[in-house]
Amino acid sequence: MQFLKVLCFLILLLFASTASAQGTLTGSISAEQSDQLDANIATRIREILNELGNYDDVTVAVSDGVVTLRGTTNSLVEVQGLDTLVTRIEGVVAIKNDVTETTDLRRRLDPALERFTARVEQLLVQLPLALIALAVFLVVVWIGVWVGKWREPWDRLAPNAFIADLFRTSVRIAFVIAGIVIALDIMNATALLSTILGAAGLIGLAIGFAVRDTVENFIASVMLSIRQPFRPNDVVEIDGDQGKVIRLTSRATILLSFDGNHIRIPNATVFKSRIINFSQNRERRFTFTIGIDSAADLGTTRDLALDTVQALPFVLDEPAANAWVGDITDAGIEIVVAGWIDQTETSMTLARGEALRLTKRAIEASGVVLPNTTYTLQMDGAVAPLRRSSTETSPQTPSNESHEVAEVTADEDDALDRMINAERDDAQTEDFLREDAAKE
Repeated sequence: MQFLKVLCFLILLLFASTASAQGTLTGSISAEQSDQLDANIATRIREILNELGNYDDVTVAVSDGVVTLRGTTNSLVEVQGLDTLVTRIEGVVAIKNDVTETTDLRRRLDPALERFTARVEQLLVQLPLALIALAVFLVVVWIGVWVGKWREPWDRLAPNAFIADLFRTSVRIAFVIAGIVIALDIMNATALLSTILGAAGLIGLAIGFAVRDTVENFIASVMLSIRQPFRPNDVVEIDGDQGKVIRLTSRATILLSFDGNHIRIPNATVFKSRIINFSQNRERRFTFTIGIDSAADLGTTRDLALDTVQALPFVLDEPAANAWVGDITDAGIEIVVAGWIDQTETSMTLARGEALRLTKRAIEASGVVLPNTTYTLQMDGAVAPLRRSSTETSPQTPSNESHEVAEVTADEDDALDRMINAERDDAQTEDFLREDAAKE
């Protein structure tokens, strides 16, 4: 029995010795494998750095998977790039990056010089192809300019000179764009075209908002040149300004006021404003108001005024003259008289004035008293109220007006027309008004 116990003890002791020997052997192998793995990582990192060529001054040390980097590089970008590069190596546990940017100016300038040299060499390689592309671009643009100079086809297609010039400009722009596309295609840089178009779209949008009023004025000029609401020498009123039309340009409508002043109205304003064209019809009506005493026979006086105006040689029979009783005022009763003239032969202002003069003479000759609106102030120690002198206390003296009808021809308007025609005859003056254009 004692023998069996000793035998078991010896067997256990043998097993323990064997396990210890095997553990020692295993630990030795693990340490050797770890060192080999660290060496492989270091070798792999050095090979990558040597291949890149920008990290000649960088040293690599690896211990238990921890990579330590020391040395200098040409820029901070390269320093930061080391972390990303080393992280991708299998087996790396951590990185200790002690690399700094070099203070050697020559080393820092060398990469810039290398990049500049490479770009110059690339430019020299691409130069012949670029010259061919430039030549093709210039030829295409020259063809566009030559086609745009043709006047006959565009003048036939366009309703006026403004639209024809717009067609010619559009053709030139189309040829320029075609030249750019062909040149980029020759240089195999068509991908750049989408970038250019995108940038041009953004720039165009920004410019469109900045020059919104200018674009609106340009569109209004196009619309006015196509359908013209007036002709040269027409008497018009636009946005409160009245005068004779001189010309329509690509930016504004020019009027000549009856005082001889030029009035420049932007076409956007003209297009949106209410336009009164006094020259649209030959016939034009003038009106005036004349006051009579409230005690007069209104019907008889009204008929007398009507007959007087209708009998004037410059007043048209059709449409006929008209007269009616107007308002009751402090001065008496108003008679409104209207008559029609041919404004191409008769001056509007002279005809109205002459009709008013002769009507006043006829009413006074019939014994009807015109109101006296003179006010007097009597002061007799105290301020007396204002009172109007009555027509009974101040009888009206007979009128000495001549019964002869004065000449009321449109010579003054003809003089303005001659001034306008002299300006329009200037060949350097831009004008889009045409007699054969569509008129609203």
